[in-house]
Amino acid sequence: MELIMQALDFFLHLDKHLADLIANYGTLTYVILFLIIFVETGVVIMPFLPGDSLLFAAGMFAAKGAFNIAFLCVLLFIAAFLGDFINYFIGKFFGEKLLTLKLFGKQLVKAEHLDKTHEFYEKHGPKTIIIARFVPIVRTLAPFVAGIGKMNYKTFISYNIIGGAVWVVGLSLAGFFLGGFDIIKNNFEKVILGIIFISVVPIVVELIRGKK
Repeated sequence: MELIMQALDFFLHLDKHLADLIANYGTLTYVILFLIIFVETGVVIMPFLPGDSLLFAAGMFAAKGAFNIAFLCVLLFIAAFLGDFINYFIGKFFGEKLLTLKLFGKQLVKAEHLDKTHEFYEKHGPKTIIIARFVPIVRTLAPFVAGIGKMNYKTFISYNIIGGAVWVVGLSLAGFFLGGFDIIKNNFEKVILGIIFISVVPIVVELIRGKK
């Protein structure tokens, strides 16, 4: 429970934590951001990292001069692209073995998360690679499932490039241009909750439609 509360605090006060990172590590913060985005999209057992809110917060700090927004977008796009790229090949060559691995009696890759990702593919086809960028958990599992399903490599790469660019650039620029407004700065927690809410709406809609 304590770990969950710490994670929640990190997500909701990401602006403060990011400010601490910048103060303590300076330009090395670029590397830290790169690694967080890369791990969230590239390591199938790490789907809980704060990708959406991190991009928005980074954009806000870029507006303050902490980051170069152009360099930030390019760097984090590369991280997102490489993450999906590696995740695809993990699924393609090791997916079936990973599905059988357990830690403390629990599967490393949860079956319900995979099922939901499969549903996304059935609904949206290859476009899932783009749509999933904006859906927590599904974002991490989509390239993994694409690899398991042996999606055509060229098709995957095309949607990976588009999805990564739209996700990274879109949210970073949203933070860059909107973060200067007092209503955003003074209500950062609510903004993050709003981003999370909007991100999970597609899952909620599909669940409701599935029950009907």
